Amino acid sequence: MPSVTKLSQREIIFNQEVESRFQLYDSLFLTLPFYQVKDTGILLPFFSSHCEKETAKQKSPAAIIESFFKKYVPDIDHEEQINRLFRFIQYIERQVVLFDAIEDSSFNKIGHFEKTGTLQSLLQQVDGDDEMRQQIKEKLKTFSLRLVLTAHPTQFYPSRVLGIMTDLIDALKVNDINTINALLQQLGKTPFFNKTSPTPVDEAVSLIWFLENVFYHAVTATQAKLEEEFDLKDGDNQVVELGFWPGGDRDGNPNVNCETTKTVAANLRQIIFRCYYRDYRVLKRRITFRGVERPMKALETLLYQNAFNEQPQPANLQADLIGLLSSIKETIINDHDGLFLNLVDDLLHKVRAFGCYFATLDIRQDSRVLRNVFKYCTAGRQVDKAIKNGYLDLSEEDKLKALTFNEANLFVGDDADDLVKDTLDTIRLMKTIQHTNGERACQRFIISNCQQASDILQLMDLFLWSGWKKNELTVDFMPLFETVNDLAHAAEIMEKLYTHPFYKSHLKNRHNRQTIMLGFSDSTKDGGYLMANWSIYKAKVELTAMARKHNIQLAFFDGRGGPPARGGGKTHRFYSSMGKDIANDHIQLTIQGQTVSSQYGSVDTARFNSEQLINAGIVSALNPNRHDLLDSSHKKMISEMADESYKAFLALREDPLFVEYLEKLSPLKLLSRINISSRPTKRNAGAKLKLEDLRAISFVTAWGQMKQNIPGFYGVGTALKKIKGEKRWKEIQELYHNSGYFKTVVDNCMMSMSKSDFRVTAYLESDKTFGAFWKKLHDEYELTKELLLELTGSESLMEEYPIERRSIALRERIVLPLVIIQHYALHKLNHQHQEEFTDIYNKLVIRTVYGIVNAGRNSA
Repeated sequence: MPSVTKLSQREIIFNQEVESRFQLYDSLFLTLPFYQVKDTGILLPFFSSHCEKETAKQKSPAAIIESFFKKYVPDIDHEEQINRLFRFIQYIERQVVLFDAIEDSSFNKIGHFEKTGTLQSLLQQVDGDDEMRQQIKEKLKTFSLRLVLTAHPTQFYPSRVLGIMTDLIDALKVNDINTINALLQQLGKTPFFNKTSPTPVDEAVSLIWFLENVFYHAVTATQAKLEEEFDLKDGDNQVVELGFWPGGDRDGNPNVNCETTKTVAANLRQIIFRCYYRDYRVLKRRITFRGVERPMKALETLLYQNAFNEQPQPANLQADLIGLLSSIKETIINDHDGLFLNLVDDLLHKVRAFGCYFATLDIRQDSRVLRNVFKYCTAGRQVDKAIKNGYLDLSEEDKLKALTFNEANLFVGDDADDLVKDTLDTIRLMKTIQHTNGERACQRFIISNCQQASDILQLMDLFLWSGWKKNELTVDFMPLFETVNDLAHAAEIMEKLYTHPFYKSHLKNRHNRQTIMLGFSDSTKDGGYLMANWSIYKAKVELTAMARKHNIQLAFFDGRGGPPARGGGKTHRFYSSMGKDIANDHIQLTIQGQTVSSQYGSVDTARFNSEQLINAGIVSALNPNRHDLLDSSHKKMISEMADESYKAFLALREDPLFVEYLEKLSPLKLLSRINISSRPTKRNAGAKLKLEDLRAISFVTAWGQMKQNIPGFYGVGTALKKIKGEKRWKEIQELYHNSGYFKTVVDNCMMSMSKSDFRVTAYLESDKTFGAFWKKLHDEYELTKELLLELTGSESLMEEYPIERRSIALRERIVLPLVIIQHYALHKLNHQHQEEFTDIYNKLVIRTVYGIVNAGRNSA
């Protein structure tokens, strides 16, 4: 734990750089140009203060808002009250942006104040230690970090707002008050949301903004730093890789189709060439020497044509670009004393990192869809005559024997449904994308809801029937295990694959490398916080042992959302706590929602957070026993706690009021109306709401909006109470202080609870319908809080992380009025009888979601 003095210094800096400056610049909002309502900015501080005071008294949101207008604006009618609430929402949305910008602008002073776990701290450790430096060098030759950007219903800032935020951060760094004022005025005039729902391509374009403006610079700066410090050769190993889901993820978004994938791949290719061309223009102004005219001209032609003109036959030009730049580099070294060599090296780093594809476009589809496609291909068509009729009725063991993997050229008939056509067309498209953008452009197919080995092998057959050759199958097939049950059987499924002759041969062609994706989201919704974490931990241990048994290089791809309830939280601590029993040579994780902008929204924050993950992977690999001290008795105790927590969570889920509570007291039903996503809130969109159909993102978001964050803590208190009742409290305290893994799980749980505020819904305790249910939730919260504080020896949640705790508290204070407005509107919808106001109340609820989600940064 950092020293008291250092913590105090950090808090002082936070107060100066963030709190004080936010109060100062927030005053500029008084002049923001919001329509005809001149006194909104003046009233908002009174409204915020009123919400704080009355919430502390546990007054209902309806009572809070009614008493506010009665006290401060008594002479306006109900319609005008609603107008004022909308104006408050507009102000608060922009206050959130301002607070984000101020925090990000202060990052180098606050975020780097505590450098533990960064690349810089790693360099300090090896200073003068040649043996450790060599160990890290060797590790970096094989280690990789893959950050995969995914579309997310709560990442709603359009690129126009992101651009303002970027400029605002730059102006705040130097306290340029005139520019800040102008940008805040621009922010006031700029819409924050779309009038219509974005298409999947729109979502891809929004995330490509981060690739172009942040990752393009951050990834190569980190790679260059590693190569320089550890004397790695050019192109030795690309440590940081990028992945991309928008446009390829069909399971996450049923509106994605083959044309979407084709368009997004083309966009990624064109945008990376535009980035290269912008850098080339800087290069051209400096590299004006004799001997480089031809390669410079050829380079310019290649870059310009592919950046701005549609190519009739686009091809992978990465080798050509590297060849031209290498020729220029050689001439500069030999004939011009290496002048401006850094500019050439920088562009070379970027071309090696991003090729003609920028980020690998992953394809993902649900196993149930793929089974239907396989059924279509074999039912009556016999593309592979060796597969007999009745194959689908065979046992799993007989299916594996029956598959023959013969190549064929399947014709898709008019009787095929859209999903069948799309799947088969996409399989062919992957080959085209590899030709135009490079093999790494589209080489991964993820099978969601993977439940058996045949799910993967049948998909491989579909590839062989769609133009792919056995020995040229340049695709990695990746099972995704999500539910508690699937995680429990994952190792067994993988052994069937590792021992299957065809799959074994395929893996050999892929350098015996296997990637397995593990999903936190559905396992949390399925089993609760503790059970999800423990199930994934156990699965990783078992899958690692199985891979080592068969000499397979294993990489885990973690489907981690922003909040702890979806596998997020302090991610680098999670990876640094992996022990020798878990493969950790490659770190792969999804970056979603507002986590993209909060942790990777600027070059500084992107470098800091990615370098922390690199540090975590290196430290874990070189010191495998340092953080993971789980012996058999500790594992048994965590397992018992997970089981107890699971029982409590399952009992809650099975409560007949569970879904109704979410439907009526959260914006769950209205999330699909928010124009920030092209995908539905739940699967089986036309059917009655069922918990199993509800997407985990929507599930976690709904609880977060209520300020209850149930998926992030429920059942933990019950589990701890059982341990304490069995007189094993000292054991669990020892576990917390000695195990990096368990400490991370507990600390992330406390983060979830820090973003909960049961005072907002305390009025429900006396509600005839939901009173007992609310009390059940609140009692578990209080029990968990009490025992976690005792376990950690703290007086308050997140006491060990005072800056993060203070940041959360300030954000929660900013958006408290939004939470009150949302619950007020939901109350009116549930109890009001004036039908003419229904649409207005719905709109009030929808508009509050934006600010609450973004203030949480990793709340959904």
